[in-house]
Amino acid sequence: MARRFGKESGIIGVAAAAVVSLAVAGTLAFGNFGSGSQAEAEGVGAKTERAAPAAVDSSIVHASDRPGRSLNITIDDGPDPVWTPKVLDVLKKYNVKAVFCMIGPQAKAHPDLVKKVVAAGHKLCDHTISHNTGMDHQPESYQSQQILDAQKMIEDAAGGTQVEYYRAPGGAFTPYSRKLAAEHGMRPLGWNVDSKDFEGGTVQGIETTVRGELPNGPTVLFHDGGGDRSRTVDALDRLLPWMQQQGYGFGFPKR
Repeated sequence: MARRFGKESGIIGVAAAAVVSLAVAGTLAFGNFGSGSQAEAEGVGAKTERAAPAAVDSSIVHASDRPGRSLNITIDDGPDPVWTPKVLDVLKKYNVKAVFCMIGPQAKAHPDLVKKVVAAGHKLCDHTISHNTGMDHQPESYQSQQILDAQKMIEDAAGGTQVEYYRAPGGAFTPYSRKLAAEHGMRPLGWNVDSKDFEGGTVQGIETTVRGELPNGPTVLFHDGGGDRSRTVDALDRLLPWMQQQGYGFGFPKR
């Protein structure tokens, strides 16, 4: 969504003009900086700062950006060196794109997998550092560290690709965490259908749960990390073609 500038909108034109003027002045006066080498002055070897993403809506999104009969597939708790590649293979088999909600240290440990997720056309989601489902009872400083440190780890592992969503562990959102995530370009992401694949059970059980809950809404929750996800892989391999046969398409959560 476009950033709402509010009272700032009235000064954008002035600010823009000022920036241009300063840039011209800086170019003309470039040789008079005094301290620092010429290489430093020219920016050779200088560290490039990543542009801050525009703020997005802070409300928890469930809707799909694809019109009509559509689902959003979301995959949590990875990346995992065993299960993430298998999940990616199933998604590729049925030409389905998904949102991968990653744990920061997992992304840092497996940057090759993060890049593989991005290269396949999927999107990234921040699922914090520690997956603490009691985050809504923690101080704001803790929430900030969990969210922003994970975002940096995931984006660094991805080679700079933006993390577009934030999903609180166990849905433990707070007004503060939603606002913080949105200010850093990450739309808070909920779910409508919990596959219960994290609780074990059978492939048939996962299938039955998902089929029964689909009327609840478009965003479906699966996992590629946190344990043996073989049942998830098999359930996806059976559910995705069934969903397509039912006339569903696949999009991404609205931004």
